[in-house]
Amino acid sequence: MPVLLMHLRDVPEDELEEVRALLEAEGVDFYETRPSMWGVSGGGIWLPDDADEAEEARARALLERYQAERSRRMRELRAAGHRESPWREHPLRSLAALLGLLIMLGLVTVPFLLLGR
Repeated sequence: MPVLLMHLRDVPEDELEEVRALLEAEGVDFYETRPSMWGVSGGGIWLPDDADEAEEARARALLERYQAERSRRMRELRAAGHRESPWREHPLRSLAALLGLLIMLGLVTVPFLLLGR
């Protein structure tokens, strides 16, 4: 019976490419099913019928290490993004944008407030 290694629902394309490359580089025999057109099936990466338990354990260990490393990288990128936030780099521009949004919101709501009188 085939073994599902990874669901592909909501998996970014770059992560999928990295997982494919990892499994191919490590010589893991796998196949992929694509998500269905109507979203019933999310697709997945599978080990074939003839994969033994040792191969499954090795593939799962590879994926666990990859996902831990990817998680660490994404946390670092997110932290770097917070430090390099455009709000912090250009506070006056950010304040001007916020003020512009408030003015537009006020202009849109004034007619409704006047109609209620």
